[in-house]
Order: sequence, then structure tokens, then C-alpha cells
Amino acid sequence: MFTNGMPLKEEGENVSFYQTRESVKKPRVKMKACFEVLEQLYKKVLLGATLENESHDYIFYLNPAFWGQDCPTATASECFHRHGVQGRPQPPRAKSAAIPVASVCLERPSGMRSAREVMLLQLTVLKVMVTRLLSAETDSHAKATYRDIIRILLKSSDIDSTLTCMFQNSDKLLCHMAAKCLALLLYFQMREEIALSSSWIAFCQTNLSEYPENEKAVYCLWTLTFIIKEILKDTCSQKAEILKQFLTPFDTVLEVFYNSLFSQHFESCQDTSKIINSLIGFLELLEFLTASRIHLKLHFTCQRIFFLKPSCVLGVVTWPVQAFVKRQFIIFIKKCLLWKVGEDLRGGSGPALMPPDQHLDADMLALAEAVLHAVDVGLLRTLSVHGKPPCFGGEEVHPARERVPGADHVILRAASLLIIKSLEIKFQNCVSANEMKVDLQNFMAELLTFLKPHLQPPLQSHNPCEWISRVFIEQDDDMLEAARASLGIYLKLIGECKATESLTQETETWKHHTHEYGYNPHCVFVFLLKNIGFDPSVLLDFLISSETCFLEYFVRYLKLLQKDWTNFFTICKYFDVTESKNNRSICARSRPTELSPSAALRRHRNARASASWASDASAKPPSQPGTCRETSAMLQAESPSPPRASQSLVDYESSGDSEVEGTDQCSANSIQVSLHQEPRKKFQDTVGTSGDKTELSLEPPSRPLVPKQPHTPFSADSDTAPDDVSEVGMSYRTLRCFQELQGAVDRLQKKNLFPYNPTALLKLLKHIEAIYNESMDAL
Repeated sequence: MFTNGMPLKEEGENVSFYQTRESVKKPRVKMKACFEVLEQLYKKVLLGATLENESHDYIFYLNPAFWGQDCPTATASECFHRHGVQGRPQPPRAKSAAIPVASVCLERPSGMRSAREVMLLQLTVLKVMVTRLLSAETDSHAKATYRDIIRILLKSSDIDSTLTCMFQNSDKLLCHMAAKCLALLLYFQMREEIALSSSWIAFCQTNLSEYPENEKAVYCLWTLTFIIKEILKDTCSQKAEILKQFLTPFDTVLEVFYNSLFSQHFESCQDTSKIINSLIGFLELLEFLTASRIHLKLHFTCQRIFFLKPSCVLGVVTWPVQAFVKRQFIIFIKKCLLWKVGEDLRGGSGPALMPPDQHLDADMLALAEAVLHAVDVGLLRTLSVHGKPPCFGGEEVHPARERVPGADHVILRAASLLIIKSLEIKFQNCVSANEMKVDLQNFMAELLTFLKPHLQPPLQSHNPCEWISRVFIEQDDDMLEAARASLGIYLKLIGECKATESLTQETETWKHHTHEYGYNPHCVFVFLLKNIGFDPSVLLDFLISSETCFLEYFVRYLKLLQKDWTNFFTICKYFDVTESKNNRSICARSRPTELSPSAALRRHRNARASASWASDASAKPPSQPGTCRETSAMLQAESPSPPRASQSLVDYESSGDSEVEGTDQCSANSIQVSLHQEPRKKFQDTVGTSGDKTELSLEPPSRPLVPKQPHTPFSADSDTAPDDVSEVGMSYRTLRCFQELQGAVDRLQKKNLFPYNPTALLKLLKHIEAIYNESMDAL
């Protein structure tokens, strides 16, 4: 029997070279010689080098079952280069020069080596060998030798049971290395389609089902977590089948453990450290199980258990446990709602498109409703965010330094996203506008009441929409997720209101509520621009980055803006008035008189005309077929794509309606893909391809012009355009930011430096500019 050119014994044959004293006389020697052999082997395997001897010659030294026995009397060089192995032909000498010692080689003190040291080195060599075997960078000849050694070791000894028994050892380092080594060996067996050890499966089933009486469950959790993590990291196409084979014997027992773990009364436990270790260990496993549920489309109960019983995990947030435990649990729930569980394991090569999954949609809806129910019964009122805020280096502060008082903004951000994202998910499945309004008012009022005591300086009472920029100021990706969710809620509500309301009075009341409860999309966007100083380079970074959802959010907002310019302009005037009041003393020192509305508008036009980036052609949709072809060619060369990917990403003559697309595609857009695939998908999903041919036409649609009301006055000394952009209105500063962003994207596209085709985005920006120009001319 041969595998990859290496000889193997038949199934029932004993292949251990040193296993019996009858076949091989095992001499008594020093432990030091055994250590030397393992050390040389470690150095070679660490570099992925090919081994000179036959595979059987290494089995004795790698079998942990012999860790308490003596080793053969020979030095390392004699074992592998001169004598060979008794009873076997002498192996050939190594033809290459000596392998250089790696920088991580072991420093050995002289003297006798203990059995523990030999055992740890055995486990280390095994771990490195399996890791090298699974790596795509290892030489194929070396891989064949490593594979043969591991297969012989698995057949010749009950290594799974040996490693499992080490879990009972009081030496924590030995337990950890045994668990890590066992996990890699089990994963190798699944990759090689070798049946898993029945003794290990029984060990895990017993210990998990007997929790909390059995304390060995934590090692089972660690091993299960490691294996599932490796499966998710793997790039092979059979990941789903491998995981299915692995989870089958554990599906029921993991549900039993879930119920046992979260049904404990934390207050009555004497040794809470054991519960905390179990909670943290199981939370990591739960994250990988949930990630595999989302991305590999399997439907085991253990993968869905969090969605089926989310109240158990939500309850931990109210337990009297340490802050870091609550923090990890609430962040886990947030990642589930955002479809970001396991995102670090997929290596940026996720699927370009996620097929619809009604079961997963139902699970996400159940989770969102559970979160809202927990908030309704007082979750935020029992959630403490005081105490020790998390720092980069930990929570402790040097005694000589004073701790800066403040809230835990990690929990503030996570709790805020839980509510806003749960509302968005629930509203996607809700058809009653009145029900949505009631829920929105109740939960947003609860959220704002929760946030206000922890934000310094306090939120503006006249405009609570600032809460997103204030809460998420230190976390760009979460801030954009919150902005996107609030925009999705607004679009869903405005669509339902248009379909059900005919009275202007009710519509105006609802628009007032959007400000009162902090989800007006124009206010949210203007606050975002103010936070970044209207800097287009920041927006450019967001557009290029694959770590945020800004591309989808920005496109959806621009589509709303071109249809709702009147409200945007009104809100900008409101911001101008507020800013003018704040700077009144500075303005008074500059010049006491104020310009008339017509003069202010003339200044806007003069400033716009004097800028180099504002030309007559910019108000018209330029055609750039060459640039589009270049960008498409770049995308086609650098990223695998569907057959139509080389075409322009969006045909603006057949764009869909933003209110309709927002609810159906938000979930699919949350799956992160590679830098090139993700923006491609988001453009296709966000801009849409339905039959509404007028929405994004570059001809300005029929709409009311900018209301002819006095624009916010500002002080100046002459009729020329001001040098400081902050001296003009918000609408102009926004438009200028868009124009500079448009110019930067256009330049990068022409040089083939933009990571995806931005044609659709550029058309939207040009259309907004045309609307602005028309509104200025009308006034």
C-alpha cells in the first residue's frame, strides 16, 4: 500500500518500529540524547526541510506515549546519519549542507533533560509538522514525508487517547500544548478523510453533557473551537462537507451544554472564575459556530442555538460579572446583527454574492426582536457603563496617575448599534407605518435617555441627530454602520408614509419626529461632514477602504439627496443659523453689517465660479468610455468577476428605487468580500437594476426648487469670494467637498489607481452638482 509514494503497512498490521521489545531491542540511554534528536528534527521541520531518514525511524521520538521511557543510546548525529535504525537498512547521508538554525531555536542548558521537557518538545515538533503539512508554502517532497510520518503515528498508537489524558495533568502548559496538538491532528484526519477517534468524541460528549460538575469541558471547548476556526480559515472548496462531518456527533451535546451554562445562578456560585472561563471559552466557540451558520449555509442546531435562544446570551449582560465579560458578550451580539462574526478568518476572499437564505433572515429577525424585547423590559437601565473604561494597555492605571473619569464607550457604541440595527431589521419585515413609528419613538427615546448622561458636553437639545457622530467618533466602521441603519429606517418609513398618508399635516409631524428622535438622514450626514472638517480626502479613504460600509451608505444617501434637495437645503440653513449664533461675537468684530440674501447667493456663485474644479462642463454628464474601459480592464485583471463584470457597473438609465432596494439588499451587502469584489457588489446592489428609468437620469427630475427664503447671512469685507470655506453656508461647503472628491476619484480612475469602477458614483456626484447649480440660478 502506497500513499504519495511513501510505503504504508496494511490496516491491521503493527507498524510501530519501536513498539515491541521482541522485534527491536530497546537499549537504556540518557534522556539528553532523545532531546538532541527532537531538537534537530524541530529545526528541520520548522524550515520545511525534507527529512533524510525513512518515516518509521521518527515514530518513537514523536510518540508521547514513550515520554516516561528511556531513549536509545546514541547522539543525534549517530541516530540519523551513521547507524540508522537497528534491523533496517542504513539511511543515506544528507547530501545538502547543514541546515541553518532558525532564529527561534531552543537554548539548551547542559545537563540532564527532564521527561517534561522532552514531552513539550515532542508536542512542539508534532504541532509544527502538521502546520507545515497543511501549509501551501511547504515543498511537496517534504510534505509527503510529513504526511507519511503523521499517518503512521496515527495508526501505530492511540495518540488521541494519550493526548486526551494529558488534559488531566496539573501542568497547564502541558495541557495547552496537548490540546493544540490534538486539535491539529484531528483537523488533519478530517482533511485526509480519516475517521475521527471514537475515544476523543466520547470524551467530549461526556464532559460537555456533565457540565458544570465536570471541569474538563473547557479543554473540549478549546479543541472544538480550534478545529472549527481552522476549517473556516481553510481555502479548500470542501469546507462545508468537512464541517458537517465534524459537527454531526456534537450537535445535541452542544445544545445541552448551552442550556447548562446559561442556566447557572452566578450570584450563588462560590468559585466564579470557573464560570467566567467557561463563558469566555464558549463565547469564542459560539462565534465560530454562528459564522459557519452564516457563511457555509449549514443548519445544525448548535449553529442556530444563539438565534433560537438569544435571551440566554442577553441575560449575561445583566449578570454581576466583570466589565470585560459583559463587553465581550455585547460586542458578540453586535457582530451577529452586522453579519461580522468570523470576519477575521475569511481573509478578505468571501463570496461576491450571497444567495437568499430565508432561514437566516428568520433567525436574524428573531435576534432583533429579542434585543428589542430586552431593551423594552429594562436592559439599558440595568446596563452599567461606569467604572473602569477600557484602555489600550488594559484597565489598570499606575497608582501615581489619576484615572480620567468617564463611561465605557465600547459598551455605549455596542448598545447603540444593537438598538438601531435591530430596529432596521425589524422594520424590513414590518408593513405597518404606525407600528414602526411607535417602535421608533419608544426605542429611540430610550436610547437617547441612556446616552445623554454619558456624553460630555451634552447633546444639543435642539438637534439630537448629533448622537451618532458623538457616540461613534472614535470608531469609523461602527459610525457608518449606525448611519447606514438610520438611513435604512428613514427610507423604509418614508416609503410606507407615502403609501398610506395623504395629509400634509401628518407628514410634517413625522418629519419633525425624525429630528426629535435623532435619525434625520440629512442632519446625520452633515454632522458627519462637520466631524471630518468637510475633508474630501477622508471620504476618499472611506470609499477605498473595504473595512467600512461607506460606499453603500454614500450611494444610497446621494440617491435620497437628489430627490429630497429641498429638505437638505432647509436643514443646511438651520445649521448656518446655529453656527452664526455661536460665532456672533467673531462676526461682529469683523463687520457689523450683514449681506442681503441676494448678495449672499451671489457670493456663493462667485466662489463656485472662481474655483478651478468648477467648470461649465462639470454641470453636464461627461462621457468617459475610455476611462470606463480602462477601469473595467483593471478590475477584470486583478479580481475574479462574473462574465458581465467588465461592463460598466451601473446603467443609470435603468436604476432602481432607493426605498425598495434598501430593505431587500441590506443583509447581503453586509457580507464582506475582497477589496475589489466588495465595492463591485455594493454598487450593483445599492444602485439597483430595476425598471425605474427616471430616478437617476442625469436630466434633473421634476421637483420643487430651493425655497426662496433668506439665506443665512455672513460677514465679509468685499464682494469677492471668501478664502475661508467655513464663512459660507453648509450647502456650499457640502457641494465643494463633493466636487473635490469627484475630482480626486476621477484622477485616480484615469490612472487606473482606483480599486473598482466608480462611474456610477461619479454620475451621482455630477447630478448633485447640477441640482445645486440649478437651485442657485433659480434664486
